[in-house]
Amino acid sequence: MRFQATRLQDVKLITLEPVIDERGYFARTFCVHEFAAAGLATAFVQGSVSRTLQAGTLRGMHFQRAPHEEVKLIRCLAGAIYDVLIDIRSTSPTYMQWEAYRLSAGDGLQLYVPHGFAHGFQVLAPETEVSYLMTEFYSAGASDGIRYDDPAFNISWPLPVTEISAKDVGWPDFSGKAPVTR
Repeated sequence: MRFQATRLQDVKLITLEPVIDERGYFARTFCVHEFAAAGLATAFVQGSVSRTLQAGTLRGMHFQRAPHEEVKLIRCLAGAIYDVLIDIRSTSPTYMQWEAYRLSAGDGLQLYVPHGFAHGFQVLAPETEVSYLMTEFYSAGASDGIRYDDPAFNISWPLPVTEISAKDVGWPDFSGKAPVTR
């Protein structure tokens, strides 16, 4: 795996290094030794997958508050997504900045999302599946979010939003929230 820094402080784009033969390929998606050598979290306690049927669907922008802040490792297994991260750590040099990453089933990319980031994505292809590893268990009481169209960030989504949950539409603007301090 190759670990590449991004414009956002502490976020890494990870490129898989497949071994290819006549059958196809084999690639590691996680290795405790390689992640630790890169200074990344290694104690993932939960894995999840989402499947989204319709292109244009938006999921996010989600995060968990202390003491349940989580590191996420995200990979697109089928289809493609426009993955967006917002740095909401008040002590970070990239505080209140966002960046988007296109992840697809065939690109061999993963996204390492540290504590203190709101995360969401828009589905770019029908029947898209996304895999997540998290360092904390989901805690409903710590679950929080930011509205996807918050004017404080002015995120440019590539497609019109075709589907979004009532919960995600109902998140307040970030101006009314306390930032994450970690």
